[in-house]
Amino acid sequence: MKIGLIGFGKTGKAVASVVLQNKKFSLEWVMKKSNSLDNRNTAEYLGIESEETGKIYSSSSKSITQLLDEQPVDIIIDFSSSQGIYTYGEAASERKIKIISAISHYTNKEKEFLKSLSKLTTVFWSPNITLGVNYLLFAAKFLQKIAPWVDIEIIEEHFKGKDGVSGTAIKIAETLDLEKEDINSVRAGGIVGKHEVVFGFPFQTVRLIHESISRKAFGSGVIFVAENLAGKKEGLFNFEDILSPYFAI
Repeated sequence: MKIGLIGFGKTGKAVASVVLQNKKFSLEWVMKKSNSLDNRNTAEYLGIESEETGKIYSSSSKSITQLLDEQPVDIIIDFSSSQGIYTYGEAASERKIKIISAISHYTNKEKEFLKSLSKLTTVFWSPNITLGVNYLLFAAKFLQKIAPWVDIEIIEEHFKGKDGVSGTAIKIAETLDLEKEDINSVRAGGIVGKHEVVFGFPFQTVRLIHESISRKAFGSGVIFVAENLAGKKEGLFNFEDILSPYFAI
C-alpha cells in the first residue's frame, strides 16, 4: 500500500519511521512547508535501513497535483495543520486517494469540507489516532452507560508549551456529554501525552488512563486505521466505525 505523508514535525517524523519499518506499506513521499530537506531520502534522514525512497518535498518547490500525478499513492496521511486539508483535499478526492487525517483541531468549516471530500473518496478523521486512546473512549462510554449518574472528571497532561486544551480531551468530553470546563489541563516538562478519565462512585473510584510513551504510537495507530480502511468505499469514517465490529457479540 503506497503512502504519502503531509507534515514532517516531531509526530510526522515518528509516523514516517513506523511506516518505513512496516513491510505492508511503502512511504512514497513526504511533503512539508519548508524546503530545508528538499529531495532528501526520508529513511536516510531518520537513520533507518530501508529500500524505500520516500523523498521529502516542499510545497514551495512542487505542487501537490504534480506530486500525485508523478508519484501516485493509495493513502494520504495528514499530520500537518488544520489548514493542510485545503492544500491536497480536492486533488486527492478527485483521484480516489484515501485520506487519513490526524489533526487535533478542526473548525466546523474544515469538518464540512471533509464531508464534501468523503462523497468522492474514503475519508477518516480522528483528533487522536492512537489505538489506546480510542479504546479508552469505548470503555469510558460503556461505563457511563452502566452508571449514568457517576461523577466524571477528565485530566490531560502534555509537554510544557503545548497551546490550548488537548483535542483528545475535548473529544473525550464530547463523547461523555461533558463540558469543556470538566477538563483539567497540566503542562509540565516533556510529557508526550497522558489522558485520564476519573469515575467517582460512592465508596470507590475507577480510573481509565492512557499514556503515550513515544510519538511512534501515532504511527502504529495510522497502520491500524489504514489496514481497516481497506475495501472501504466513499464515506467519512472515525475510530468508532472501525472499532465497533470488534466489540460485536
